[in-house]
Amino acid sequence: MNVDGEQPAQKKLKNKQRVMLLSSRGITHRMRHLMNDLEVLLPHVKKDSKLDSKNHLHLLPELADLNNCNNALYFEARRHEDLYLWAAKTPNGPSVKMHVQNVHTMDELKMTGNCLKGSRGLVSFDKGFDETEWGRLVKELFTHIFGVPPTARKAKPFVDHILTFSLLDSKIWFRNFQIVEKDPLQPNGPPQTSLIEIGPRFVLTPIRIFEGAFSGATVYSNPEFVSPAAVRSLQRREKGGKYNSRKDAEEEQGRRKEMRRLEDNELAVARVFA
Repeated sequence: MNVDGEQPAQKKLKNKQRVMLLSSRGITHRMRHLMNDLEVLLPHVKKDSKLDSKNHLHLLPELADLNNCNNALYFEARRHEDLYLWAAKTPNGPSVKMHVQNVHTMDELKMTGNCLKGSRGLVSFDKGFDETEWGRLVKELFTHIFGVPPTARKAKPFVDHILTFSLLDSKIWFRNFQIVEKDPLQPNGPPQTSLIEIGPRFVLTPIRIFEGAFSGATVYSNPEFVSPAAVRSLQRREKGGKYNSRKDAEEEQGRRKEMRRLEDNELAVARVFA
């Protein structure tokens, strides 16, 4: 309180979120197009060059600091077919490692929805996020990363699309919709809000949540997650089991034929009436 008895005006908090976006080497064209779609959707993203080694994740907080970013999205490709997404608050964490599945880019979907490039989008979360501790943590982290601040350099003062995160079967489903305030069939009629999907769309399976940025103690581990490499190994093993059983059946069939041939030779007419 000052001399005149008036309380000083509270300083307005500024949303200064910036996100560094980068990937590892070995990503496919589909993964690269997904990254480009996210870069278009989020005007406060700073894209960096590819990280040479997957064993140097501890360098990512330093890279984010050099780029003046306090969030990071890192796409990690393995075996040119498996895609993992790291979402982290830098430099102190936390960070989430997720498996990315069912990727469909904007060019691939060819949806009728559209939005202004650089516009800010609403971020909507399923109520299921508030039912678990890891869901509340992921919700807060995604709010910082996907919520475009109004003071972003490339952001435009329009809100014309909505980013939705739905929780189903312990997986996070991402969708992007255009907000249409008028019916396209009746442009002069009363306002009628509707949603038209734009894209991209993908599904995230949380694997592990770490206390620090890309390191630290494990806060949450998904017990139901099975790596795609283990799934492929099991499929190959099942195919190998079918092959072995088929070969055993062929050997058994050949052994029976040989037994029948020997029995026929012992009971042949030439031997019986010799």
